[in-house]
Amino acid sequence: MKLRTLALLTLGCCLTPTTTLYAQINITGKVVNAETGVPVKGANIRVSNSLNGTTTNNSGDFSLKLPEGTHTLRITHVGYEQSRHTASKSEKDILIKLQENYVNMNQVVVTGTGTHRRMDNSPVPIQVITAKDLQQAGITNFEDAMTKLNPNISFMTNGMGTTMSMNGMNEDYVLILENGKRLAGEDRYTRIDMANVKRIEILNGAASALYGSDAIAGVINIITDDARNKVNIASNSRYSTKNRFTQSANADFNLGKFGSYTSYQRQQADGWQLSPLTINKKDELVETNKQASTAFHSNTVNQRFTFDPTDRLSFYARGGFYNHKTDRPIPEGDNTTKYDMRYETYTYGGGAQYMINKSSYLNADYFSDNYSSYKDYFMDDSKAKLNAGDSEMTKRLHHHNLNVKGIFSMGDHNKISAGLEYIKESLTSESDNIDGRSMYTAAIYAQDEINISKHFQAYVGLRYIYHETFKNYATPNIALLYKVGGFNFRGSYASGFRTPDLSALYITSESKTGSTRKYTIGNINLKPEKSDNYTLSAEYVHSRFSISVSAFANNVRDMINYRVFTEEERDAYNRGNGTDYDEVKQRDNIEKARIRGISVSLNSYLGAGFSLNGGYSFTDAKDKSKDMPIDKSVKHTGNLAALWNHRWNNYYLTVNLNCRVQGERYSQNYGYAPKFQLWNLHTTHSFNLGNFILEPGAGVENIFNYKDDRPFNSNYATLTPGCSPYVSLAIRFKQ
Repeated sequence: MKLRTLALLTLGCCLTPTTTLYAQINITGKVVNAETGVPVKGANIRVSNSLNGTTTNNSGDFSLKLPEGTHTLRITHVGYEQSRHTASKSEKDILIKLQENYVNMNQVVVTGTGTHRRMDNSPVPIQVITAKDLQQAGITNFEDAMTKLNPNISFMTNGMGTTMSMNGMNEDYVLILENGKRLAGEDRYTRIDMANVKRIEILNGAASALYGSDAIAGVINIITDDARNKVNIASNSRYSTKNRFTQSANADFNLGKFGSYTSYQRQQADGWQLSPLTINKKDELVETNKQASTAFHSNTVNQRFTFDPTDRLSFYARGGFYNHKTDRPIPEGDNTTKYDMRYETYTYGGGAQYMINKSSYLNADYFSDNYSSYKDYFMDDSKAKLNAGDSEMTKRLHHHNLNVKGIFSMGDHNKISAGLEYIKESLTSESDNIDGRSMYTAAIYAQDEINISKHFQAYVGLRYIYHETFKNYATPNIALLYKVGGFNFRGSYASGFRTPDLSALYITSESKTGSTRKYTIGNINLKPEKSDNYTLSAEYVHSRFSISVSAFANNVRDMINYRVFTEEERDAYNRGNGTDYDEVKQRDNIEKARIRGISVSLNSYLGAGFSLNGGYSFTDAKDKSKDMPIDKSVKHTGNLAALWNHRWNNYYLTVNLNCRVQGERYSQNYGYAPKFQLWNLHTTHSFNLGNFILEPGAGVENIFNYKDDRPFNSNYATLTPGCSPYVSLAIRFKQ
């Protein structure tokens, strides 16, 4: 009897999950524009109290398999109002009509608070650049996306590479994320495959309480596409002058509980000169073959797998590889470069998400980012003691990040987020004489999103860290949102910090200028760089336009730079180490900066398919230690875009005229780079052929042929080679 009872109980246990697993309801339907009846492709359908969801195909169709019960479907798409549909049984051919929204403030964002919120409901203001914005502007790389669509960001490129500046500070003070994961290395944004980007969320100002180190000037979070079609295959090609070519391919498959997302991108370009002349050491103009923009080729491959055993539990694993190599010309005259630069990065990681209920869940993620740089010699170099064909590894950085986070709804008024983070970095650098040094940071953080009333919301957060070298530090922040009518008023204080990097802690290098011998040493007693950021903003949202004004002040202290030893310190160092250097310097917390700025943005729909968008940013960035502007800062920047689109049955035309205006950019080494403006025209022609979308495009960059043709230098205003026509072709298949 006992054995039979045990057998029945065992059989029941085995059958119960099986029965639950296969008891389901099936839902199929179509999402269309409420006014025109045109299918809405790429609409996201998410299921409440579940991780389940799907995406409409090119015909607007979707299908879902759900467990028995009552479910609320949330249907969202950029440019449309959110819609809901409740289902408790199987349904076929349901029709969901989305109302068009000309000013997209219903976009769901995650970067401001680390939780999903609508843009107009976030206490922290976030700017969003969508895949639609990228497509309409004909953008294929990260630098173009930021300069054409965001006035707060600028770039400077010279022989040492490309450097980004945001809100008056260089990229060392900007945190770049991909799907919320920190990117490391000197190629963080050049390896982004823009064809696979769903949206880019930009937070201006400090956010270290939520994101930790480097989030002083801002945070840029690149969200990749997670479309859940059964089959989603796309190809994007673009060709322009100077043999600038980009080819991207994506292949995504969802087979029941399993998903596979694959992307590949190839980029290449010839090099070009802006002037065949340079100024030699005698201040004479001489001919040169140095290139303002160096020829290159690069490849990016990414793969992600997902497994959803239940509608509340999801796993993923991911990996990627990126390589980039310059193709420099053979040296002539003053050009003494005898090697090409090669960069390689591989990434891997995985994680899981478990939904406790409709508003509470747990996340665990591990991510590793591994960057290496090399010199590939194409000529003998007696000074470096290397020959043609030799390779020299100059830097290798390994970054490991483990993050465990929980989000818990505490009734209608509070949402608590709390987590643990562990980061470990190791660095090998021949140029800095660093051999396998490492450091770690452990952190605990918590925040509370408080709904005080339907008009008033608050956000409070705190991060406490323990760092291997400087030990303990804490960063708080607070943000307030008041909503009334169509107005949103926000105010915030956020503390930021940046941990000293391994080069600053452990660098040792020797150099010689003429007869002067110089020596550089690290400093393991460095403190973190710190900031206090204050922001006030006001926003008005109408059904056909929105306007926002934001002002900020950022005070940065304990900034790290080189400090030259006094004669007494130098002599003491030489006596203690048996050396005779003429100059000794080391990194130290010796500088501070004061940054003030104001930004204005306007988005409007004028009717008959016409839209006008623009933004202006004024930034006064001052290095208080030197009483001069911050290196690479720009006071005045602006963007303007005029769009027109129209549909004729299955043909959809978009015309985009946009402009980037930029004032003088300051360089502490080279003075001011000239101001400029660049006008660009892009047209997209979209043909809906059932499951296929065929999308040829054509345009002209730099319509008025602006070119900074001064003799070769390291502070060009922009590297554009002049007026550049281009063509593109996108092919998409969704089922």
